[in-house]
Amino acid sequence: MFRRTDLSVSERAADLLSQLTAEERIAMLHQAMPAIERLGIAESRTGAETLHGVAWLGNATVFPQPVGMAATWDPALLEAIGEVTSTEARAKRSEDPLVSLNVWAPVVNTLRHPQWGRNEEGYSEDPHLTGQLGAAYSKGLRGDDERVWKTVPALKHFLAYSNETDRSATSSEMSLRTLHEEELPAFRAAIEQGVAGSMMLAYNQVNGAPAHTQPELVAEARSWTEGSLAIVSDAGAPTFTVTIQGAQPDSIHAAAALVRSGMDSFTDNDADAEPTIKNLTAALEQGLLTTADIDQAVTHILEMRIRTGEFDGDADPYAGIGADAIDAPGARELAREAAGRSVVVLRNDDAVLPIASPTRIAVVGPLADVVLTDWYSGTPPYAVGIAQGLAERYPAADVVVETGADTISLRAANGRYVVASADGKTIAATAPSVEDAALFDVTDWGDGLLTLRAHASGKLLTGGGWPMRADSARVGEWVVQESFRTHVHADGTWSLLHLGSGRWVRVAREVGLLLAEGVTLDQAERFGVRTVRAGHAAVAAVAAAADVVVVAVGNDPHLAGRETEDRPHLMLPDTFTEIWRTAREANEHTVLTIVSSYPYVLGEADAAATVVWSSHGGQELGHGIADVFSGDREPTGRLAQSWPADPAQAGDLFDYDTLRQQATYRHQPAPYTFAFGHGLTYSTVEYRGVTLNADQVAAPAPTHRHPALGVRGDITAVVTVANTGDRPAEELVQVYVLAPSLPLPAARRLLVGYRRVRLEPGEERRVEVSFETARLSVWDDSLRLDGAVDDWLHEGALRVQPGEYRVAAGPSADELPVAAVLTIS
Repeated sequence: MFRRTDLSVSERAADLLSQLTAEERIAMLHQAMPAIERLGIAESRTGAETLHGVAWLGNATVFPQPVGMAATWDPALLEAIGEVTSTEARAKRSEDPLVSLNVWAPVVNTLRHPQWGRNEEGYSEDPHLTGQLGAAYSKGLRGDDERVWKTVPALKHFLAYSNETDRSATSSEMSLRTLHEEELPAFRAAIEQGVAGSMMLAYNQVNGAPAHTQPELVAEARSWTEGSLAIVSDAGAPTFTVTIQGAQPDSIHAAAALVRSGMDSFTDNDADAEPTIKNLTAALEQGLLTTADIDQAVTHILEMRIRTGEFDGDADPYAGIGADAIDAPGARELAREAAGRSVVVLRNDDAVLPIASPTRIAVVGPLADVVLTDWYSGTPPYAVGIAQGLAERYPAADVVVETGADTISLRAANGRYVVASADGKTIAATAPSVEDAALFDVTDWGDGLLTLRAHASGKLLTGGGWPMRADSARVGEWVVQESFRTHVHADGTWSLLHLGSGRWVRVAREVGLLLAEGVTLDQAERFGVRTVRAGHAAVAAVAAAADVVVVAVGNDPHLAGRETEDRPHLMLPDTFTEIWRTAREANEHTVLTIVSSYPYVLGEADAAATVVWSSHGGQELGHGIADVFSGDREPTGRLAQSWPADPAQAGDLFDYDTLRQQATYRHQPAPYTFAFGHGLTYSTVEYRGVTLNADQVAAPAPTHRHPALGVRGDITAVVTVANTGDRPAEELVQVYVLAPSLPLPAARRLLVGYRRVRLEPGEERRVEVSFETARLSVWDDSLRLDGAVDDWLHEGALRVQPGEYRVAAGPSADELPVAAVLTIS
């Protein structure tokens, strides 16, 4: 029966469950599920990474990072990206049946604090916008067949997770207000819409208990859908409940607690299922679990597998997707569109953009012509950097690249210079004099965090092997091996600390090989450093000779902020500011172009007259930026995350109460450098007024649910906008509600809707944006709803307080020039 496609998923799962032995059922609860040959069931896995394209499985289309995708404010575009990604996931599975169709994306943790190391993985600081965009991406991943899911998206990471420092030890303290107003809504939309069939639990603790053993929270998420929701652990987290969090006395009790809390699949001990099987079996024998507990968890996993069409044979509508579906022409076009749509023009005071008909363009900085990928990126089939994109767009112009790196030589204490072989496999202090093989370009990524690129091999110096080599194509891997810091001695010599190992670089006696093995500074080599070519002087020279200068700076996604590592601070590194300053002093037509995984506090660079931001935009980054810089594409990108004017505006990374801290656009009283929703067009748009279909409404009944963003409601704001410039404008009309002083504090401003509109020069439009009054509700601990679940999570309710609210419209949360009063009684 379980192969019959005319039966429901639950009926098929029940039949399959009935045919499994007790041992086979337990084996289904680990990520690595064995084959059951007697039933014709293949070996299977949970989990494939598809954050912004298929990752870790070779060539695949790489789209902009999620924080960049969010800057498009376009759910339809994210759905299209999800569709391509799910197609390529199916294509990978056609080559390797162990590629899972349970895809671990999207990340819908809110970007409440820009210091979070995984900022690039999320969408927005606004939970409802996060939920809307996450649901759109999930919809594309799920596919449009009514019965079979192309892939089954798993929302990450449930719940209250946005710090890397001690992430498995820290507890996110959550008031019920914060939970219901700012955390749960980000997860709800995709589950409620039936486009997410799985969810991954978070490493952290919530209110002092592991997020992995919070049955009330998991039950709440499951209550949002009539369908099945398979709950998976994060990698290693089951073990951490014992070893780090100390919440369980041993792994047997941990296994029992996890299953009883609603978790269905253990991602633990890599592909070795034996420890999990042993623990679950012992928990059953000791009476810590019942067979009904096991059966319920197994059922969720079987239902997920049935949804993918795994047991349908030719009746699976996606079975024909093969390897030729990877890197299709349509995927390339979509990647370029996404890259361009996500570019945000933050400032254009001197009207340097769009660039007209230059004869010479200087592209300077460490990101001048490289495309950097992050931990959850695939391998792009090709990559177009900024300089290449501009060169293709302006074929008659001379496009000059200058990274701004210093070119140096290193002389060891043996009197010999360090040289690299052409293939980078050997690096040793053996040369009697400076030659090309003895030259290294040093890039400072901020705060003295260095990479060194050998001229001989064109590759990065790495301490990942013994002896050291210069053969790394990029900074990468779980533990980065290509980064160094210097200790500058009193005599000016350098010692190099290899950060991946924590060891100092020394030179082997007689053969001169470089070894990252010194335990103390005393054991480190002291290199004499000669600057053969000064990067800043080179930047100044090419900038002075250009018509326009593009300063391309930003982070490497594997350095100074990534999974396991929060950012050290929010400031734009001084090294990048100095590159911009050098270029600007040489040429006033300078565009500060920041390509990064997160916002910066600009510091002195806030004086830049022209500023543009893009996330790491994937394989089409250069084309996307060139399309906007040239004006071939009118700027459409808008920030989905505020850029603070001061680090204090972001608050404390470990304090999840944004209301108390006055953090995020919802609560911050002072203006940001670039506000939530901000982004310029190349024209001028005037907001002329806003009217409401009703200026007085009654408060709706209390509830435990906020309406989703984008749902048509009882209030419609009509915003009048006009293009007063001489170019078309793609305007994102945003509507916020500003609360009065109320007994229960509410957000200072709350996004309730938005709509994109194209305005031709001189055109005026009336733009309708609708929302539910219930969106204005806040949590009231004193209320109890009839029929509500009797647990701590439901001790209270959301209610709308009476008062005079202002419904305001404008181009960002900090710029709301028109408003109307809405009285709620």
